[in-house]
Amino acid sequence: MSETSTAHQLDHLVIAARSLDEGVAWCKATLGVVPGPGGKHPLFGTHNRLLQLACDGAPNAYLEIIAINPEVAPTRAAPCKRWFDLDDPAMRNALAEQGPQFIHWVARVPDLQQALAACRTQGIDRGAAILASRPTPQGLLEWQISVREDGQRLFGGCLPTLIQWGDTHPATSMPRSGLRLLRLSAMHPEAEALTSAIDAMGLQGITVTQGAAQLQAVLETPKGLVTLGSSIPSHSTPT
Repeated sequence: MSETSTAHQLDHLVIAARSLDEGVAWCKATLGVVPGPGGKHPLFGTHNRLLQLACDGAPNAYLEIIAINPEVAPTRAAPCKRWFDLDDPAMRNALAEQGPQFIHWVARVPDLQQALAACRTQGIDRGAAILASRPTPQGLLEWQISVREDGQRLFGGCLPTLIQWGDTHPATSMPRSGLRLLRLSAMHPEAEALTSAIDAMGLQGITVTQGAAQLQAVLETPKGLVTLGSSIPSHSTPT
């Protein structure tokens, strides 16, 4: 990836799994590494495992394996859905039939409200800024993140969710994993609208081209070069 601003940059890649056990097994088989510890997200009823991800221009990038936590219900008031389309039937069917997949990316911004306002100038409802947190051995992690009430990713997952971290970033305590992100790219039939939205938010580091909706990441791993891609359906319209 090319150098990008340390203020508006890739935060993490999202790998969705039907369960964390399936996600861990996928990670070992596909990337040749075992994911580190993560945590639980009471607001959305999910939990995760994390891996540091070396990346030029994004020193705190990481990879997240996320799944619905079957032991808890989301505390976010109904009828709001879980983030990343995890409640969507198409997503659930794809994860059940095809296994864990790369579905989305999250971009870090210094001012979430300003970035969301930039989305609205493009006619895009990226969702409200929600305060979230989870406990860790190092203390409470707190952040603001953009999540729509319907939980949709938008543009086939190619338009990033936006995050603004509090005083602590989780990647600062992650050991090296042996993974490096070499390239992040997206294809979409509405490539011009997607590019305009990404530019309006001040984001860099992703290549957008015309085509069927797909997000792709090329990683250097202990098993060699691995290309992750997904085309799980989601709403492609900007609103």
